[in-house]
Amino acid sequence: MHAGVRRGGTLIRCSGRGVTVVPRGGPAVPVVSYAERPVLDVRATILHLGPDALRARLHLPSWHRPGSGPLPVLLDPYGGAGAQRVTAETDAKTLVSQWFAEHGFAVLVADGRGTQVRGPDWERAVHGDLFGSVLDDQVTALHEAARRHSDLDLGRVGIRGWSFSGTLALLAVLRRPDVFHAAGAGAGVTDQRLYDAHWRERFLGHPEVHADRYEAASPLREAYRLTRPLLLLHGLADPKVPPVHTLRLSAALRAAGRPHELVLLPGAGHQPVGTSLTEEVLRPQVRFLRRHLAASAVTGHLGRETC
Repeated sequence: MHAGVRRGGTLIRCSGRGVTVVPRGGPAVPVVSYAERPVLDVRATILHLGPDALRARLHLPSWHRPGSGPLPVLLDPYGGAGAQRVTAETDAKTLVSQWFAEHGFAVLVADGRGTQVRGPDWERAVHGDLFGSVLDDQVTALHEAARRHSDLDLGRVGIRGWSFSGTLALLAVLRRPDVFHAAGAGAGVTDQRLYDAHWRERFLGHPEVHADRYEAASPLREAYRLTRPLLLLHGLADPKVPPVHTLRLSAALRAAGRPHELVLLPGAGHQPVGTSLTEEVLRPQVRFLRRHLAASAVTGHLGRETC
């Protein structure tokens, strides 16, 4: 058991079996955890990739054996400021990444420039350009991971995301179709002027002074570039990123004659995963990505048909 930490007069000790609280002058009290054990076992490897030692985690299907055949790759980042995906904990997002892996993907989660906990310079690297270096880092992480793991198939690469990473997924297939072959983009900001002013001005400055920065970070003007399969998703009750962002992008794509798929989710807010709508959010994505990236999974491995 660890020596523990003291909070006021109380000593808190943690071990693999749980937590013990030792009040000052009182007996030790075990704290029982009733947390449900996840149905998925996470099979992931922590990596440090490229010259910037990008922190990454590679999820493989539990049923995959090295050398048994190539796997399509799915990038599953967040990439934005104020959050990191690659940590020591197993949270809900980690389990979602493993869930996609069980459907036949090598899932790569990488934290690039702009994410937190690597110092001020790292976070400020996105000032003035929200997505340029972020997208570059995702490409670097992909190629470095494939160099180390020969089972990753660079001819079948997808990317998915929600909110910031939804916009990142859009820009990935618009700007780098040579790398990314399909994208699932949920609740992405497509017009930076229609997002929280206090948050966008922190990175892009005032829109009247730096209009070019706002234009460069908005995929609306690049809709005509789409040549890869794209799935758009948005909750119709999203108060953070209103559905108009995705609806305007869909209209721009149709005007440019660019086919795409659109899933609108009545009653869904900005974070529908973890609510009663979780399956309605994730199932369309996995079906879309498996269809376009030719992923295979062990039928029934997840308790029912996986597609």
